[in-house]
Amino acid sequence: MTYLGINIGGTTCSVSLGDVNCAILRQEAFPTGPVQDVLARLAELAARFKASDTVAVGISCGGPLDSEKGLVLSPPNLPGWDRIPICTRMTEVTGLPAYLMNDANAGGLAEWYLGTNGTCDALVFLTCGTGMGSGIVLNGKVFEGVNGNAGEVGHLRLTPEGPVGYRKAGSFEGWCSGGGFKQYAGWTPKEAAEAARKGDRKAIADFELFGRKLGEGLAMVIDILNPRRIAIGGIYMRCEEFIAPAMRGVLKDEALPLSLEVCEIVKAVTGEQIGDYSALSVAKYSHRV
Repeated sequence: MTYLGINIGGTTCSVSLGDVNCAILRQEAFPTGPVQDVLARLAELAARFKASDTVAVGISCGGPLDSEKGLVLSPPNLPGWDRIPICTRMTEVTGLPAYLMNDANAGGLAEWYLGTNGTCDALVFLTCGTGMGSGIVLNGKVFEGVNGNAGEVGHLRLTPEGPVGYRKAGSFEGWCSGGGFKQYAGWTPKEAAEAARKGDRKAIADFELFGRKLGEGLAMVIDILNPRRIAIGGIYMRCEEFIAPAMRGVLKDEALPLSLEVCEIVKAVTGEQIGDYSALSVAKYSHRV
């Protein structure tokens, strides 16, 4: 049995074919362009990659979405994607059921499947990239809330003022995302990481601040959800050595000790191909349920 995965991102899109464990068998990525060009390329690749034992199509895309109707609803990083019936389009091309999920929730599924073999009873995934989104998997189910907006931890306020994340100054996303880091540090996390590895004191201090604020945000998540595992991608995944010490120091002071004791905080195992793994995980999860 195999699955098709379609990852739609602001800069790159991809189509993958994966096996029952979401291991990637085939994959092709291309730059995101005009919506109709992207749709045509996705359809061409999906039809070409589909195998005789492919059972479903999973689609991972940034929100807002209407997952129930399979519509992409004008995400800010995808101009022109206005009420695009992506699931209907992919079903027409492949003859298979197609399922759509927010990329952060899909990332949580990918970490649950690939990082714990679907065994963790309470997992939280944080994107920690351009923005700060999260996916929550509780007792084998993605927790999406009443209308799909659960888990927006990036909107939590950490300070009265500060870097802006999604229209809120001082938010978790403002302090712990690529966009926010650039606001208060004056350079990108990638630039700072290169400097930090050469011993640059400002870069090291910038990441320590990032780590302290990450610890504050994680303490809220741990206190509220009492998760067994938190997997963090993006900036943390690439720069853990500069961020984790300050993060863990704050967690000892801020989080409930009994909850912190049972919570494992790790780098995302899905790495730089998380978009492909996420899409395949959506197919596996949705076809199962």
